[in-house]
Amino acid sequence: MTCFIFDFDGTIAKTLGAVVRIVNQLAPEFGYSPVNAETLSALQNLNTRQIIQQSELPRYKVPFLIRRLQRELHQEMERLELIEGMENTLRSLHHENYRLGIVTSNSARNVNRFLRQHQIDSLFDFVHTSTRLFGKSRVLRRVIQQYGLDPAAVIYVGDETRDIEAAQATGVRVAAVNWGFNSTDSLVAHQPDFLLTHPNQLLAVTSAP
Repeated sequence: MTCFIFDFDGTIAKTLGAVVRIVNQLAPEFGYSPVNAETLSALQNLNTRQIIQQSELPRYKVPFLIRRLQRELHQEMERLELIEGMENTLRSLHHENYRLGIVTSNSARNVNRFLRQHQIDSLFDFVHTSTRLFGKSRVLRRVIQQYGLDPAAVIYVGDETRDIEAAQATGVRVAAVNWGFNSTDSLVAHQPDFLLTHPNQLLAVTSAP
């Protein structure tokens, strides 16, 4: 039976606006330039390493920025919306007895608060997190081992190029979604197994070879 493991930010929840606002608020403290509409559009064509390099934010500050972002984002969780069509898709997958989980760089506290707010927490078997921007492959491997999953039956669903990289490094299929952070062109360049433009396309992925 297929197990869908989802990224959270930009994949299930509409967090981009809140994240950009918080990142801009923290810019003076961490010493990088705020993001405007033009620079955001350009950043969406880059991978995470390129974004960090362009921001000139020292690598050692990245974990501290992530933790601050998570704390500030916690106040926003009850106001954030689901991606349009995502709830129906999740409920359909759950009804068909597919296993659902989440592996994210956000905090479990934030994710669980959001899931409870939208009354979809019961749909997921697990929520696992990593504060490392490039640590998802390790978490995916642990999840596969912990739950006795067959890697051939796992599909990771995410909106960033680093989600594709993590899935490929883990040896699982990946469905990239174009409604989140990275642009369609940047996602395609990383060669995901599937490219989705609407959540309901996940229902077709379940029958793909």
